[in-house]
Amino acid sequence: MDRLRAYEVFTAVVARGGFARAADALDTSPANVTRYITELEAHLGTRLLNRTSRRFSLTEAGEALYDRARAIIEDVTEAEALATATAARPRGRLRINAPVSFGIHHLAPLWPRFMTAWPDIELDIVLGDRVVDIVEEGFDLAIRISRGGSQTHVARKLAVSHNIVCASPDYIARNGAPTVPAGLSHHRCVVYSYAAMAEEWSFTDDAGKLHSTRVRAAMQVNNGDTAREAALAGQAIIWQPTFLIGDDLRAGRLIRLLPGYSLPDIDILAVYPSRRHLGAKVRLMVDFLADAFGGMPAWD
Repeated sequence: MDRLRAYEVFTAVVARGGFARAADALDTSPANVTRYITELEAHLGTRLLNRTSRRFSLTEAGEALYDRARAIIEDVTEAEALATATAARPRGRLRINAPVSFGIHHLAPLWPRFMTAWPDIELDIVLGDRVVDIVEEGFDLAIRISRGGSQTHVARKLAVSHNIVCASPDYIARNGAPTVPAGLSHHRCVVYSYAAMAEEWSFTDDAGKLHSTRVRAAMQVNNGDTAREAALAGQAIIWQPTFLIGDDLRAGRLIRLLPGYSLPDIDILAVYPSRRHLGAKVRLMVDFLADAFGGMPAWD
């Protein structure tokens, strides 16, 4: 038995003065009203209404229950109205996890715009390259850089970034440039420790053939900016996304290597626990970010 519904039916019978009128008010049948009252009385183990063919009256137990049941129904109605109002005017804390480099370079400039548009939403931004458990660690939303999407949560693609192998002009002048992926084994490389195959880089040539090679790690890092600085200083070859090195490539500070071979693209994703009952704050942020990164990304 749905007790809340039973209380709603009971209070409607008393307030409307009859089973048929209560049925009309609740958009149900008199038989359903009778069933709810009977089940409620059975559940409580006492009679609530003295019924005759033409009228009814409250028993002592019915009188005691009526005021409390009416208060419960009013509290529920008020709570639902409050929740609806909150959803209509989003406010409160929105906790977001994002990767360090992408968060600094591409999300940080966006937060002031969002704060101006939605001043009642408090942003709680946590940057970290470790993949967090959104639910366990209390995040409303996570921004992830991924090839495979999310197996456990809802993911909306915000943008795509290309991966590029590159080095500085100084490094190339001193060490030459590899012409095939296998040539990387003779060079100093920076590997990303969070990658599934950090020291094995896989490329696809223009004909669609796969080429995998193990590289020699001069440095292993868990942050893209650190790898970028090593490359800019002429110390090694790096594999990094265009959202991090796009400006360097355009300015000539870094030179793309192996142009006839491509690395898998990566998706920029907004990840959240569930599509159902998606909070208004999360929906606003996801739509805001999708709009901000729509079309050709600035890094490309």
